[in-house]
Amino acid sequence: MKTIILSTLLSGLALGASAQSPIKVNQIGYQTNEQKIAVIEPSVKAKSFSLKDAKGRTVWSGKAISTIKSPFNEKVREIVDFSKVSQPGRYTLVAGKNRQKVTISESPYFEVSKAALKAFYLQRTGVEIEKEYAGEYSRPAAHLDNKVMVHPSAASPERPAGTIISSPYGWYDAGDYNKYIVNSAFTIGIMLQSYQVNKDYFDRLNVNIPESGNKVPDLLDEIMFNLKWMLTMQDPYDGGVYHKLTTPNFEGFIMPKECKQQRYVVQKSTQAALDFAATMALAARIYNAYPEFQNFCQEALKAAERAYAWAVKNPTAYYDQPGNNTKFDPDIATGMYGDRMSSDEFFWAATELFLSTHQTAYLEQAKQFLPNEFTMPTWGDVSALGIMQWLNQQILATPEAKAIDIENVKSAMKAFCNKNVEGLETSAFYSVFGNMEEDFIWGSNSEMCAGRSITLMYEYALSKDEKYRKAALTALDHIAGRNATGYCYITGFGTQQVMNPHQRLSAADGIKNPLPGFLAGGANKGQQDKDNVPPYPSSSPDESYMDHVASYASNEIAINWNAYLVALFGWIAK
Repeated sequence: MKTIILSTLLSGLALGASAQSPIKVNQIGYQTNEQKIAVIEPSVKAKSFSLKDAKGRTVWSGKAISTIKSPFNEKVREIVDFSKVSQPGRYTLVAGKNRQKVTISESPYFEVSKAALKAFYLQRTGVEIEKEYAGEYSRPAAHLDNKVMVHPSAASPERPAGTIISSPYGWYDAGDYNKYIVNSAFTIGIMLQSYQVNKDYFDRLNVNIPESGNKVPDLLDEIMFNLKWMLTMQDPYDGGVYHKLTTPNFEGFIMPKECKQQRYVVQKSTQAALDFAATMALAARIYNAYPEFQNFCQEALKAAERAYAWAVKNPTAYYDQPGNNTKFDPDIATGMYGDRMSSDEFFWAATELFLSTHQTAYLEQAKQFLPNEFTMPTWGDVSALGIMQWLNQQILATPEAKAIDIENVKSAMKAFCNKNVEGLETSAFYSVFGNMEEDFIWGSNSEMCAGRSITLMYEYALSKDEKYRKAALTALDHIAGRNATGYCYITGFGTQQVMNPHQRLSAADGIKNPLPGFLAGGANKGQQDKDNVPPYPSSSPDESYMDHVASYASNEIAINWNAYLVALFGWIAK
C-alpha cells in the first residue's frame, strides 16, 4: 500500500548496511535432501567452486553447471549446484576470493515460519504488546478504537454520521496504522485454507503469544484476534460491512501511542461485505472443532449470511474514495483497496457459504460466478481462493468435492505450473519467479513469488509429481536471498538483511533492528516512490529495490504479504 511519507525524519535514514555478496544463496538454509543451487555474479572470476565445512575441509568442489544471461540486462551469471552435500551443518561456499555462509538443515524453515506468524502478534492493535512475548519490541496499548466515528459516507438512518461505535482489536494492515476489511479477509482466507490441508504442521507451531499453551493452535488464536475486530465492522441494522477503519490521513512516523487523529469507519462496500462473508463462513467451519468457539461460530455464520444478502442487494456498491471526498468531510486519503468487479468475491463467498451451510442456493451462486481461467490469489482477485477451496475439498476427499465442476480451471492451473517448471532451465537465478518483467510489481515477493509457490504446491498435492514441489522451493530461494539484490527479504533473517522496512513501528521505536518476521515487498519495476528515496541502484526490474524506510514501493510490509509466507510454510516446512 502506498503511504505518504514527506517527513524530515526519513531523510537521515541510511540504506541497509549489509554488504552485497556476489555469491547468491538461500541464506535461511537448504533442506538436506533438496536441490542446492547458488548463483555467481559476473564480477567473480573463478573457474571452479568449493564448499568447506566448519573445520575448513572441502566437502565438495566443481564447476558451474550452466551460464545464463539476464533477461533484463547484459549480466551473465553462473549456476552452481552442490546438491550432493546433504549432511546438516554450517558451510562456506568459496568462489575465488569470495566467501558466502551456507546452512544445510533437516528443517531450515521452522524458525522463520514461526517468526512469520509471530509478526501478526507484533501488528496487533488495541492491546499492550507485552515484553514476555515481544522482548524489546514491547509497547503500550494504543488505538483502542472504542470511540470510532461513523463517517458521512457510511451513515445510515440508524447510525447517522458522527455516531460513536466501538471497533477494537485487529491487526495494523501494513506500514500504516489503519485496518481494512478487504485485506484482512484475504489475509485470513489464504492462511485458513493452508491450515485446512496442513493442519498437522500448524497444530505444533508454538510462537509464544499470550494464548500459547491453550488447546487451540497459535495460528487460530492469532487469527481470532482479527476476526473479533472484523465482526465489529458489520452494521447490525442492515448487514452491510464498512470498508475500513481509518484516520483521514496517514499518521507520521510515530509510535501508536503518539497518534491523535480521529478514526472513522467509512463507506460500506460490496467487496468488504463479500470478503467478510467468505471469511466468516470459512472460520465458522474451522473453529467449530473447538468447544470454546461455539458461540463465535454461530455468530460468524449468521453474520456471513447477512453480509452476503446485503451484497446481493448492493452488487455494485464499490468503494469510491475520490467520489466520497467530493461529497463528504473529512476527506479520506488512506489506502483504498478499490475494486470495480465483484464476480470473484461472489464466487469465493458463495463457495465458503455452501460448504458451511450446505444450502444449494449458495452452490448455484458459486456455479454462476465460476471463473473461466486460473489466476493467482490476490486481494483484488479472490477467485483463486474460491478455486483453492474446491481443490481443498478434493485433496481432503470431502463429500462436497464433486459438487462443482472445476476441471477447466484445474487444467489452466496445471498449464500455468508446467510453464513455470519449463522456465527453470533458462532462469538466471534458477527460480520459477523473476524471469519476466511483469513479475516485479508492487509486493512482488508475495502474490507473484510466494503465491506462485503455493499454486505449485496445490498442483503437487493433486498430481503427486515431485517436479512441482521442487519448483515451488525455488521461489522460496528467491525470497531467502538467491536474487539479483542479494537480500533475504524476511526481516531478522539472512546474512544480508532488510534493515529499514517501510513500517512505522520499526522506524519509530528507536530500536536498530526492525521487527522480525516480516516479508518486504521486493523489487518493483514501477519505482513509484523514486522521488522520495535516493536513486535506485538500477533500472532493471529485478534490481529495483531499496532498503530504505521511505521506499513504500519496494520495502513496505503488509499482513497479506506475510499471510502468503505463513501459508507457504505450511506447505513446505518440516
